[in-house]
Amino acid sequence: MARDLQYQVLDVLARALGRRVYPGPTPDWLIRPGRAECQTRWRTTRLIYGRLTDGMELPDEMPIREWREVDGVIGGRATPLRLVEVDESQHFNEYRALTLEAYPKEVALGFPKRVWLAESRRRRAQGGGGWARPKPPLFPMDGDRHRQRAFRDALADLVPPLHGYAPTLRIADFEVEPWIWDHRGAITRLRGLVEEWLAM
Repeated sequence: MARDLQYQVLDVLARALGRRVYPGPTPDWLIRPGRAECQTRWRTTRLIYGRLTDGMELPDEMPIREWREVDGVIGGRATPLRLVEVDESQHFNEYRALTLEAYPKEVALGFPKRVWLAESRRRRAQGGGGWARPKPPLFPMDGDRHRQRAFRDALADLVPPLHGYAPTLRIADFEVEPWIWDHRGAITRLRGLVEEWLAM
């Protein structure tokens, strides 16, 4: 179901903007970003990781088994590339709030931070099994899938502008449901929702 929403949002976004939304690939510098890839955001990245893991130290290079995929990429043809992420309910919890609170004030974002922070503060990470299992080596404790997701979201916000990308555009499920399935009105509504953030 989550993938259905993601695909629908990306399809409507492409029609709303009149440009293709590519399914990837994930840029090399975001697959396993370490000190070299995080550049001037390395200190913030280490701070966020330490807070998420109760004081663990982030290695200068990400372990080989760490990897990620992005939901979409837009841009090109004289406009900067930009990641597009569709955030479902599992992206909003106390761990995501912790990451957002650590962002430097000067970081440009492609979504309303205050809205993401408020939603994250009002929800708690839930679920067992795959939702909350340990994700070693960086997140070895129970419940660390939630922490890993929050960390990866933070990296996708902080790192792309260092590599010439525009700020990552985030679209939340609660912003677009249920009207995203309305073929007549969804294009106009989604265009109105994201136009401010696309100017960043």
